[in-house]
Formats: sequence, structure tokens, C-alpha cells
Amino acid sequence: MKFTPINLLPKLIITIDGPAGAGKTTVSKKLAEVLDYQYIDTGALYRAVALAAQKKGPASLGSNDDQVLAELCRNLQLEFKSGPKGLVLFCDGIDITDKIRTPEISMLASTISARPVVRKALLGLQRKMGEKKQAVFEGRDMGTVIFPDADLKFFLEASCAVRALRRFKELGDTCTQTLKEVEEDILQRDNQDSTRGAAPLKPAKDAIKIDSTVLSADQVVEKMLFSIKKAIINEN
Repeated sequence: MKFTPINLLPKLIITIDGPAGAGKTTVSKKLAEVLDYQYIDTGALYRAVALAAQKKGPASLGSNDDQVLAELCRNLQLEFKSGPKGLVLFCDGIDITDKIRTPEISMLASTISARPVVRKALLGLQRKMGEKKQAVFEGRDMGTVIFPDADLKFFLEASCAVRALRRFKELGDTCTQTLKEVEEDILQRDNQDSTRGAAPLKPAKDAIKIDSTVLSADQVVEKMLFSIKKAIINEN
């Protein structure tokens, strides 16, 4: 779909939060492309920490080992780079983009992200990425914690059944689970993300909610562009 460009677009920070499988990644990439903004997948940062913790072993995952986990985060060198297939995440100079997309790492990332020591370690990194603005940040607490003063905040949601089917299709031949197992994992992750003590998943009070259950990614982007244009007009 060809989108109508926005004239004289100011430098904005736009956040897109929501549960797993709601379509945040696809929509965030499309919106960033239309606006000629940088796209930041903050969930990938937590997945990177989860992958590093998994490699290090039980010592970094114990419930009382925050010191070990803090040191692990401190020593990780995380960097996003644009590649032929899109955004690539490097950890200590190694491309880990594909390694962090397994169901096991997804669930572990949800657990890891509940640890305040991890959230504190990544808070500064994420805010530094937003210093120049002109960015679309995708995550689960972008509009509530990381960028509470973001210019535009969106919360993307969809039914659990639709989210599970999307994730199942996204994983394709690499998926080792049945559709039912994917849905069960999503429900478990929803519960973990929404009930954690540190930065639980929830829409910001001023977030614009969009239900993507029956909408295509392009239709969601159109709704977002309409809201952005409206906000710019009201600002002026």
C-alpha cells in the first residue's frame, strides 16, 4: 500500500506497546519506513540478555543472583545495524538476530525482563537511542516507563487466538510447537508481562489503543498516521 507522506513532520518519539503477537514489529517497521524514522525493537535487547544468561548458565538466572545478572548486562555490547534483511542486532560483535527468536528465548526474555536489575541496566541504553528523536520504539513499557513524555503513544492489541496464529505463521518451518502450544505460551507470557512488579505491560493513560484483530498491518499504520497528523495539526 502507498501511504500519503506527512509534510513538515517534526522530530518525534513514537512508542508502540502491546502484548506478544499483536503485530507490533510489522507495524512499527512500516510506520518507521513511511516516516523515514529509525525503528528500535527494544524487545530484542531483553532477548539478547536472555540469550547471554542462558549461555552463562544457572548462576545468572537464580532468583537471588541480581549481582551476577547486573554484571552480565554491564558487559554486553549491544548494537543495532541495518542489513539487507532489515534491522540486525549484534552482541559483542556477533549477529544474534536469529538466535533470539526461539520460543525458549521468548519465554526466558519475559522472565528476565521482570528483573528490576535488568530493566535498570537497559533503561539508559534505550533512552540514549531516543536522544535524537525521529524514532519508533517498539516494546512493552515504552510509553509508560522508558518514554513517558513521548510525543505519540500507541498500544496495539488483538485477540489471543489471532496473535497465536500470527506467531505460528511467523515462525514457519522453524516452529517446533503446535498452534495450541504457541497459544498457551502467549497466554503464559501475557500473564508474566502484565503481573510483574517492574514495569508491567499496560497501556499508558494517554496511549491510543488500536485493536488489530481484524485489521491488516497497512490498516493499522493508516490509523496511526491519521493520529500523528491530527496531533501535529492540534500542536500547531
